[in-house]
Amino acid sequence: MWRRGGGGGHGGAASMALQLWYCCLLLLAASAAAQGPQPAATSYKTLSGAAPLVIAEGGFSGVFPDSSQNAYAFALSATPNSTLWCNVQLTKDGVGICLRDLVMNNCTNINQNYPTGKKTYIVNGDRKSGWFPVDYNYSSLQSVILTQAIWSRTDKFDFAYLPILPVINVSSLTAPSPLWLNIEHDTFYRQHGLNMTKYILSLPKSALVTYISSPELGFLQSISRRVNRKTKLVFRFPDKTLRDPSTNQTYVSLLSNLTFIKTVASGIMVPTDYIWPVTGDNYIQPSSSIVTDAHNAGLEIYASDFANDRIIPYNYSYDPLEEYLFFVDNENFSVDGVLTEYPLTAAEAIGCFTNLNASSKTVHGNPLIISHNGASGDYPDCTDIAYQHAVDDGADVIDCSVQMTSDGIPICMSSINLFDTTNVQRTSFSSRASIVNEIQTTPGVFTFNLTWDEISSKDLKPKISSPESKFYLERNPRYKDVGKFFNLSDFLEFAKDKDLSGVMIIIEKASFMAESLGFDVVESVTNVLSDAGYNSQTAKGKVVMIQSTDSAVLVKLKQQETKYKLVYTLPSTIGDASASSLADVKKFADAVVVDRASVYRTSQNFIIKQTNLVKDLHSAGLDVYAQVFRNEFVSTPWDFFSDITVEINSYVQSVNIDGFITDFPKTVRRYKMNSCTGLGDNMPPYMRPVEVGGLAQLLNGSQAQPPALSPAPVLNETQVNEAPLPTPKKPSGGGTSGSTPPGASPSGAHATATSAGILVMLMAVCASLLI
Repeated sequence: MWRRGGGGGHGGAASMALQLWYCCLLLLAASAAAQGPQPAATSYKTLSGAAPLVIAEGGFSGVFPDSSQNAYAFALSATPNSTLWCNVQLTKDGVGICLRDLVMNNCTNINQNYPTGKKTYIVNGDRKSGWFPVDYNYSSLQSVILTQAIWSRTDKFDFAYLPILPVINVSSLTAPSPLWLNIEHDTFYRQHGLNMTKYILSLPKSALVTYISSPELGFLQSISRRVNRKTKLVFRFPDKTLRDPSTNQTYVSLLSNLTFIKTVASGIMVPTDYIWPVTGDNYIQPSSSIVTDAHNAGLEIYASDFANDRIIPYNYSYDPLEEYLFFVDNENFSVDGVLTEYPLTAAEAIGCFTNLNASSKTVHGNPLIISHNGASGDYPDCTDIAYQHAVDDGADVIDCSVQMTSDGIPICMSSINLFDTTNVQRTSFSSRASIVNEIQTTPGVFTFNLTWDEISSKDLKPKISSPESKFYLERNPRYKDVGKFFNLSDFLEFAKDKDLSGVMIIIEKASFMAESLGFDVVESVTNVLSDAGYNSQTAKGKVVMIQSTDSAVLVKLKQQETKYKLVYTLPSTIGDASASSLADVKKFADAVVVDRASVYRTSQNFIIKQTNLVKDLHSAGLDVYAQVFRNEFVSTPWDFFSDITVEINSYVQSVNIDGFITDFPKTVRRYKMNSCTGLGDNMPPYMRPVEVGGLAQLLNGSQAQPPALSPAPVLNETQVNEAPLPTPKKPSGGGTSGSTPPGASPSGAHATATSAGILVMLMAVCASLLI
């Protein structure tokens, strides 16, 4: 995941435009820091009772190159009360610089400036090869630029030509914010004739160094009682199996002697898994006693290694804010600070989401929380356990995507193809695979190939969805095949006594069902609703919504004078809508569903524009629900900082969305409970909506600038006014050209697989067995 070196040989000085922008950010930071009251103070289980410290590692290094002026300035503007972290390295001539890593080609383009400069050194007993600051005078590093160190992050800010900064410059840039200096390799520098102790003691008092940390106890002892008495010393613990090169003691042995460490330092810093140990399959275990032990010894304790875009334990449901809350807002303890590459998320967690009453009764108001296949972020789609957790997690509305079985039973299933949602390819039902070109050109076993009894049998097990699996982000494996499926009648019965404001029934492929299978899906659904007592828009105290991408479905329901709330799903990536199309939609729908790409237009994952679509839909008298919101960090544009809460906040404050369709209802519910959005002008900067195009404006040079957006499609009357649904009829049995008969008739006859379909299906089965 590490980037090795940067792009292109660039000049070392920032452009005039960049420096002007930087000054503006500093003014913004000063304004934010000086504004009125912040969120109400509360007590924390820290050593002092004060709020945990947010320590910005190299600034806002989750977005910008670590230790660059962009990273520091952005951290100051977003989180004006954070402490700024500088990892100190020494050049050949003894100049202290802020640099993420001792091996410079991991975070700069030095290998391109000095292609023959690669060296190999022993560092704390390990051989390391690369480019090292001890081989270069500071003046020779002026042409070297800082680059993003993590491959999975954008490299576009590498082209901002950001120079390596001396510590003294950073201290003046970041004042009056506290500065934290981390000294990682004192022993290594001593071996090369450099004296880190002497350098630290030479810093002027104006540097405002509030914290100094090191994993070498000998270094901290060398400066103890010699630095400013207001400067706190912190002993940093790396991997427990390693040894402190200054004392030759293992870190695990030092951890057992906190009383001795207290004689040297005022605090310790440990990786997250020291506090919440993590199993080999990525689940947290019960917390250790280390926080309590440190506090009992009179030591502050800080947790390190936080980053929104790393794979965090499954217990956190891919939600970085949830992870912070485990460290700062649990019933037993709170750490005294967190070291993070995304300081905004840490700040919002501490400032706006601590001490919330998670057990309080859900208030069903806008924006609505609408589940997407239940709580499918943690459990298999459309199963009893997914629906139950959606209710428990605060969903206002739970959804059922209707599919039909061969015996004409409407069921809840996220996909018509059982390959997507079950283990069907490993059962005897796999012999029923077929190609149905009206649905897809690859083989599948479809819901209409099986009876309801077969689908609900113990042989067929649910399968958890992982929509971001191409990025190796798999969802909760402990629950990958749990739960049972519901038919529509079961679903409605389940919802009757639950604390919900409504249910959403989704109907798709109605024309195909009528023409090829002989099913009238609309009639089947309305009959089940009526039989269950849901025969009006507010039946059983719940709003009944029916959603479809097919306007003909909603037109038919409107013509039948049903009293359900009708919801039209707009085509994807629509950026605008003609007035006439909106008038037509209003004739048959009360609300619409839009995809996120229709609200915020992006180029190379940077937000370029916020459309007027939601505003226009509201003007037409339509409620607007956006889909699909997911916690996985790869699902959001860069502008939302790999934090789903930042995205949700922008949709609430800037877009005024009426509802979220989400795989993770608990994330939206927690947002609705936060203590900051009601503060008006006193809202902290980290809880304000993102500036549209803000990050893209900071890109410098043609190599970094994303391409201009092409015009977004405009919704027109032709797309809205579809042909009426056909009258259901028995399938002819001959199928369509290039396909097998498309499924089973209501009598229960199954589609047969073509020879080619069987071959492809068998290959898929074999491949799945090999994984």
